[in-house]
Amino acid sequence: MCNFREQPIFTCKAHVFHIDPKTKRSWMSASSAAVSVSFFYDSSRNLYRIISVEGTKAVINSTITANMTFTKTSQKFGQWSDVRANTVYGLGFASEAELGKFIEKFQEVKEAIQAQQCGASVKATNGSGAATPVASATASPLLAARAAADEPPALSPAQPKVENDEMMVHQRAHSVSSTLQGGGYATVGRAPRAPPAAPDGDSAEQQLRYENDRLKLALAQRYVQYLRLCINT
Repeated sequence: MCNFREQPIFTCKAHVFHIDPKTKRSWMSASSAAVSVSFFYDSSRNLYRIISVEGTKAVINSTITANMTFTKTSQKFGQWSDVRANTVYGLGFASEAELGKFIEKFQEVKEAIQAQQCGASVKATNGSGAATPVASATASPLLAARAAADEPPALSPAQPKVENDEMMVHQRAHSVSSTLQGGGYATVGRAPRAPPAAPDGDSAEQQLRYENDRLKLALAQRYVQYLRLCINT
């Protein structure tokens, strides 16, 4: 399942569920109990994956993309949709704190992916051929992404538009989150009593628009930071 180029960067325990492929509205238990769920980073391809194996069976094999969203649907349960795997994965945790750690790591990975894509876009735009350095050839660039995010942005004429876009995205995020939530509590070893419905129809299209807007906003913010860095240099 994992090759020698992939390195684990985070591991937790959770009960794994798959959405019912027939109804798209109920959960099917994919693991018999809580199993290890790990984030892996492939330095040779700059890819992140979530992998979980029970015995010889892979219950999760999901490549993370910049437009994926992990949705918390109850205090101990969350889900994300993987178009490539053609399924929706659900995770039931023993505590809300453990779920919070997984959500934090999922967001860090997304930001690292978005930073990589932004760097590639800026490189193609200015034609400088300079790539953003990382700590090492085999290390995940998550720490570099954190350092860039911690740098306080300077005021610029483009800032008001970014704030307006961010407010619009936040409003759409609240709307999508309200549509997706509604599931009961999930406990390890037992399927949720009232599983959340997988997004379909208008809500799925709304979520896609929201993710596209978030990606555009992230790219715009990174590009503005890059221009400021060039000007200050």
